[in-house]
Amino acid sequence: MKISKKDALTWFEFFSMLPEEEELMVRQQEIVYATFAQIEAVVNHRHEKLISEIQDLKNLDNRTLYVGDGSKFPPGCRSCLTGTGLSAVRKTNRCNIVCKFCYNYGELEDQPPVGEGLWEIGGTKFYEKDMDLLLSIQEKPTGISYVYLEPFMEIEKYYPIIRKFKKAGIHQHMYTNGTLATKENLKTLGEAGLDEIRFNLGATNVSDKVIENMKLAKAFIPNVGIETPMTSEFYQTFFEKKQEILDTGIDFINCAELHLNGNNIHNYEGENMYISRHGYISPIWSREGTLQFMKKAVEEKWDMVVHDCSNDTKFARGLNLGAKNGMSFGGSNYACEFTRIPYEAFLPILRDENFEFLQEEELPEGYKPGEMMF
Repeated sequence: MKISKKDALTWFEFFSMLPEEEELMVRQQEIVYATFAQIEAVVNHRHEKLISEIQDLKNLDNRTLYVGDGSKFPPGCRSCLTGTGLSAVRKTNRCNIVCKFCYNYGELEDQPPVGEGLWEIGGTKFYEKDMDLLLSIQEKPTGISYVYLEPFMEIEKYYPIIRKFKKAGIHQHMYTNGTLATKENLKTLGEAGLDEIRFNLGATNVSDKVIENMKLAKAFIPNVGIETPMTSEFYQTFFEKKQEILDTGIDFINCAELHLNGNNIHNYEGENMYISRHGYISPIWSREGTLQFMKKAVEEKWDMVVHDCSNDTKFARGLNLGAKNGMSFGGSNYACEFTRIPYEAFLPILRDENFEFLQEEELPEGYKPGEMMF
């Protein structure tokens, strides 16, 4: 069904007014899915055009796109996409800044603690003394990541665990906004055995202090890079400080396609959105920004990898982890993060006169407003 944009808008205006508890009829669900397919077809077409303009584009096992020297491709991403990682190790339930793209936006003060002296791995709580038991029973992953929320809030607690996993030969990487990093704690992390650190440079609007901390980190930790959602703000500010960033000597930039949940979607109200495979909802400009970013990296010969960590990449990640975790054929953890589709979020793109569907057809009999009586 190649629904027209006009008919899609009429229906979505109706759906957005329905009570949350009201379920759609089967034919109404078909309307929703037909609309999503039409929007996604346009978005994919635009992506394909941008991709065709990038020279020397590389592909990691048909799972993700990047440009640059493959030897600098982040090992944590390789573990995530082709290995048995990425196992999240969770400890810190606090953060020292607030980002509008944060998945916990508006709830940062309400994040439950992991527990005094405890670590959360795979949904299970462990004391440090339990790590030997865990490693002796279960097959070790190719990689683990330290997440949730800002590890540097209590970074001294991480050193012994990092040493333990280093001894076990597991690749370890850490996410940070970088504001609390110092020469001393970065040096200690490197000595403990941290393999990789990723700075969310967009969290501080490309702070000079964080840029300096990235340069410091490169002296102590083998793999250093940026991982941040690709937003218009990050894109603009990055290029204002491009040379300072390139001079840090970092190895990679992971440009994450911004996807939204119930906590942060209101911060992007009015933006043109699409939904990828009925899963992640994203502003259409996010991945387009990444692809334009990659094109510039090639043209200007940046000495680093720039990785397109898109919704397609997240889909491939889910399939890889599903296969490694023994799920049935096709099994994956990739899914929509909304229990109810936020129909109102798609009204701006359906009202945008500059966004045109590739093909349109008249609705079949029984699908037009006023015809769905049963």
